[in-house]
Amino acid sequence: MSLTWDHVDGIMQRAVRRGLARRADLEPVRMCIDETSFQKRHEYVTVVTDLDSRDVLYVADNRKKGSLEGFFDQLEPADLLRLEAISMDMWQPYISVVEYFVHDAEKKICFDKFHVAKYLGDAVDKVRRGEQREQVADGDRSLVKTKYLWLRNPENMDENQSAFFERMKRIAVRTSRAWVLKEQAMCLWHYFSRTWAQKGWDAGISWAKRSRLEPMKKVAATISSHLGGIINAVVLKATNAASESINARIQRVKRMACGFRNRERFRNAIYFHLVAA
Repeated sequence: MSLTWDHVDGIMQRAVRRGLARRADLEPVRMCIDETSFQKRHEYVTVVTDLDSRDVLYVADNRKKGSLEGFFDQLEPADLLRLEAISMDMWQPYISVVEYFVHDAEKKICFDKFHVAKYLGDAVDKVRRGEQREQVADGDRSLVKTKYLWLRNPENMDENQSAFFERMKRIAVRTSRAWVLKEQAMCLWHYFSRTWAQKGWDAGISWAKRSRLEPMKKVAATISSHLGGIINAVVLKATNAASESINARIQRVKRMACGFRNRERFRNAIYFHLVAA
């Protein structure tokens, strides 16, 4: 069609401007806040997604307080009151912005199950690495290259993997205890009652703090200090699953373009491909 890349970019920019100008007012009820990578060296953009429609609502540079404040500045007081659940990770700048703008934020902020699982998985791996160092020093390399075995869901293991895992649990005593604590925590997302969810998580945190496994004690302290948001996520059934799906699509757009050097073009590409007409 004899179009240069600049011509294509101009078409995309105009389409995004027109689309955003005629888009209906934002009235999210349940939403999630996440970041996705722009380039290497920890460069990110903030992405706000509607949990129900799975549409991108807002994109901003970086993952600072100012990155998210621009989204809430667009909302009317009635829109802020309409919000029921805001799913995110435990990133303090995001938490601070939501607490400033949203009434009863402490009842609506939901810390995503995926991120809690990552904290727990990292703690299990730290225990494994410590135990592995001791065993290797004694000439036993059984734990080497088993990192992902301890992160895998037992229900997804085939017969051979299950048998191998059972042998590993007898060899790696401390890692096995950490793994049990992780699995117990991941079974605490089924509650509907806030009271019972609180009791279950309190018991799990107490168990981890008494485990004498330093990484598990640290992650228990982190969970304890963010427990309100975790309980909200449990009872409101809010996760960043929609956001993770959006992030995968954003990364696919980035790969198709062979990367973006210009942040504005990256934002426009996200709006162009991922905002409903």
